[in-house]
Amino acid sequence: MATKLRQSLFGNTVQVFSCDWTKAYFRFHDPFSDLAFALEVGKGGARSIQMAIQGSIIRYLLFTRKGKDSNLLSLCAISKQEQEHALAAALADVLWAAGAAQKATVCLVTEETYVALTPDYSGDGFTERLQLFELVEKEATEKFIYDHLQCFKGEGSHGVILFLYSLIFSRTFERLQKDLDVSTSQLLQPNAGGFLCGQATLNMILTGRASPHVFNGCQKGESQEMLHGVLTHSDIGYLQWGKDTSEDDRLSQVGSRLKTPRLPIWLCNTNGNYSILFSTNRQLLSDWKMERLFHLYFYSGQPSQNKPVHLTIDTHSHHWERVQHEDEHRPGRRFSPVEMVIRTKWREATINWNGSVPFF
Repeated sequence: MATKLRQSLFGNTVQVFSCDWTKAYFRFHDPFSDLAFALEVGKGGARSIQMAIQGSIIRYLLFTRKGKDSNLLSLCAISKQEQEHALAAALADVLWAAGAAQKATVCLVTEETYVALTPDYSGDGFTERLQLFELVEKEATEKFIYDHLQCFKGEGSHGVILFLYSLIFSRTFERLQKDLDVSTSQLLQPNAGGFLCGQATLNMILTGRASPHVFNGCQKGESQEMLHGVLTHSDIGYLQWGKDTSEDDRLSQVGSRLKTPRLPIWLCNTNGNYSILFSTNRQLLSDWKMERLFHLYFYSGQPSQNKPVHLTIDTHSHHWERVQHEDEHRPGRRFSPVEMVIRTKWREATINWNGSVPFF
């Protein structure tokens, strides 16, 4: 199992996680603060997983928990205990969906070593000490995670890696093989001496399936091979924009299933930087009239951000008020990448930052 785990992550059994991964865990900003709902995110490849879980935390706090209003104030006025309940619920939700709503597997590190080292398998000091706990009810999964939350939110806990291991074991190696296609054989991609999450890993967190692509359904690639995209709408969506991506590349275009999730929360990828956009209005995507003039909140995870940025989106402003066409041959030059990623969903939108400095 340890060998299969390595193989599915790295494509080999000798690779180990870099230190930006081993240091990563789930830690909130201070309770009862402007960012009480938000995780502090580090640098490196684990950041995209922390941001994807951030989306699930916001879903729980705004739209799932009972007896609370869906507004920004309710996100900021949360205690340490409410933060912990939100994290446990978010992690359990994702693992339960990956386990096809039948069973979840949670990995914890114990004192005992269960894996002998061989020339084909190099140890990292904690993967060899994993113990797996299988849970067959969603509520039991949430309670188990809450009771062992220190294993995911404690400094030095390897919390993000343990969650990723739990995600893979919940999905099972068999399902994982069916989810992936010829374009993708591993979940992490080597990058500048470290590893970044492949799209399959992010889609597994967002949709429960490790589809390697962002288009709807299945499509044929250049050599007529069958490529796997997103099969259903999920609660949390995904938007992406990169200054080097071409609109003609159909395989890299995000499909409507990710662009229009069931709830107005999106994980955003702008030039490889991950952030979250969300609305507190649950009905935003269920009535087109609501999408004429509406509010979104933006969280970048950057240390310089000390409160969510309030954006006003106007999709019906007049063409003479817009200047975006003046500079369309230099994409990204005049506009913040945040504006560009919003326009991948609302094409002609004008975006008011309401006094905040735009993020570049």
